[in-house]
Amino acid sequence: MILDEQNAKKTAELLLQIKAIKLNPQTPFTWASGWKSPIYCDNRIVLSYPSIRNYVAHEIAKGIEVKWGKPDVIAGVATGAIGIGILVADVLGLPFVYVRPEPKKHGRKNQIEGHIEQHQNVVVVEDLISTGKSSINAVNALKNEAQARIKGMFAIFTYGFDTSVENFKDQHIDLVTLSDYEHLIQQAFETNYLNNKEHNTLKNWRIDPANWNNK
Repeated sequence: MILDEQNAKKTAELLLQIKAIKLNPQTPFTWASGWKSPIYCDNRIVLSYPSIRNYVAHEIAKGIEVKWGKPDVIAGVATGAIGIGILVADVLGLPFVYVRPEPKKHGRKNQIEGHIEQHQNVVVVEDLISTGKSSINAVNALKNEAQARIKGMFAIFTYGFDTSVENFKDQHIDLVTLSDYEHLIQQAFETNYLNNKEHNTLKNWRIDPANWNNK
């Protein structure tokens, strides 16, 4: 879910402006999963633009307090959300940790980097939600390793796939985002970033991304 309609539109506009989200229906991207996609999202680019990263960090921080109150710790999901997670924690004046995809093979062999006490209230920050599997993996690591109380997860952007909605629902994780796919393609269409045919292509892809082709 999004907290604010205007923020969702503004965030989509900013991501398009700095090309953090690239739309190319004519020459689809190939994701690591093998899916062919007319869209590619890399929100780490936000970190290179001070005014935009500050906007994103402050809006996420504000959204966290509105939705869940102030937690004890902010956790970022490695590697994409480490940067923005640190900024959010700084705005809120809170400790920060980040969660690896899996435990290290050496040293302390920990999966959580940073100091966290047992049973603390945690909000997890993500840059992007696709299927949600890596995000949920981070939540489970926090629960298992630190017995953390997960208040929820706040992300910059979600594709809103049915599979991710079901995954978060099954795990009882409350997800909030600044913007989402519907606001993105609508903003792109209204600002002439997409023509009508391209807009329809992107809407069709969203229905069944695993089996989509550009015919």
